[in-house]
Amino acid sequence: MEAGLPAERLTRSAPTVPVGIVHLGLGAFFRAHGAVYIEEAMSASGGDWGILGVSLQSTTMRDQLTPQGGTYMALELGPMGETLRHVQSVQGVLVAREDPGAVLEAMADPGVKIVSLTVTEKGYCHEPSTGRLNQAHPDIVQDLATPLPVSAPGYLVRALALRHQRGLPPFTVLTCDNLPNNGHVVRGVVLELARALDPALAAWIEAEGRFPSTMVDRIVPATKPEDVARVERLIGAHDAAPVMHEPFRQWVVEDDFVGGLRPDLGAVGVQLVRDVTEFEHMKLRMLNGTHSSLAYLGYLSGHETIADCMADPVLDRFVQALWSREIIPALTPPEGVSLPEYAQALHDRYANPSIRHRTWQIAMDGSQKLPQRILGTLVSNLDADRPSPGLMLAVAAWMIYVRGTDLTGAAIEVKDPLAPRLRDAATSADPVGALLALREVFPEALAARLDQPLRAAYATLLDQGAKAAMEALL
Repeated sequence: MEAGLPAERLTRSAPTVPVGIVHLGLGAFFRAHGAVYIEEAMSASGGDWGILGVSLQSTTMRDQLTPQGGTYMALELGPMGETLRHVQSVQGVLVAREDPGAVLEAMADPGVKIVSLTVTEKGYCHEPSTGRLNQAHPDIVQDLATPLPVSAPGYLVRALALRHQRGLPPFTVLTCDNLPNNGHVVRGVVLELARALDPALAAWIEAEGRFPSTMVDRIVPATKPEDVARVERLIGAHDAAPVMHEPFRQWVVEDDFVGGLRPDLGAVGVQLVRDVTEFEHMKLRMLNGTHSSLAYLGYLSGHETIADCMADPVLDRFVQALWSREIIPALTPPEGVSLPEYAQALHDRYANPSIRHRTWQIAMDGSQKLPQRILGTLVSNLDADRPSPGLMLAVAAWMIYVRGTDLTGAAIEVKDPLAPRLRDAATSADPVGALLALREVFPEALAARLDQPLRAAYATLLDQGAKAAMEALL
């Protein structure tokens, strides 16, 4: 490449592979995690497991990847250096809102055996506090009224209906989002929507469908313009959509697929298990729970990234206390797993200075995340009469965060599907009471148990500030 000339575009160097997986929500996480595992599984054992990505709304991923033949670079950011990989398992990208019929036909193709998802917690159109389908959700209202869907559950149900009509077996629905019992949740949402449309279809899905639960783990910070420029310098070509990720990865999958058809995931380190529940609880509460705690308390302490939080001795000690005093006592470890060793590994991953995972990014969609990441631990501790002052402080920090201003009065851009309601509640005369009254987040019985400790934690944050409040707990 001559100096001053634009770099050529990254292109595919491997042959295309027939599509066996349609993935809804082709974001950075899946491209740095599942797509890499699937490519390795095909390299190890073969199989037609090419991935067709689907963006439900945005055209960005399609526009970035199509000129590159669906391929992109994955840059591993280790404490001791960087490693590049050219990922070529994605064969193409569709945009659902542009052509929903094309997406449904792709999902109904006989060659497709798996439909996987990373649509975030809010993409399931469910009530996080109960796991039930929110039939008042605008997307679900539309999906019940029209044959061309807009929601992820709508696409699953309508595509399964096509397969049923054509005498094809269902595809396996493989959710890769951070929800406890995520397979059970998406199965329930799909069956509720299917029953509302066609009880016979629901009965077929219930009998023949498979919805294995999974646990996924890899820290994947948002790609920034400077990351794109860095990859271009490294490879001498322009990649519009590289992904950054840490060295660590984990994927635990319940081995329950329609007809047993899946890539040879076990050959590349995926843990295939009978029940993923204990792994899910461990990861959601120990990693995601402390990630969210650090996001809100770290942001209110002036820290931009998780690594910055860990470089602060107070926050470092605080997160270690969360693990040892409040989270680990509420967990049953998976067989052969040491929870203190897992906590130490998380500590080392958080402190990796090469991973710039922004507290603001992790703080997004807190109304959807808190029930899974923190409230479950609080329930366990309340039932066992164990104090949870650190987690109470984290929830109180969220209550301050969602008002849209930090403790100094500086504005916060709050990204959350309930953002207007959260702001109204958080800026009311009784912010703690008003936020606890949001049943999408806090079940009524739990809200009553949290009322007094959260009021105390909230007052402490306003009086002392985030960092001093954490230090006082230690």
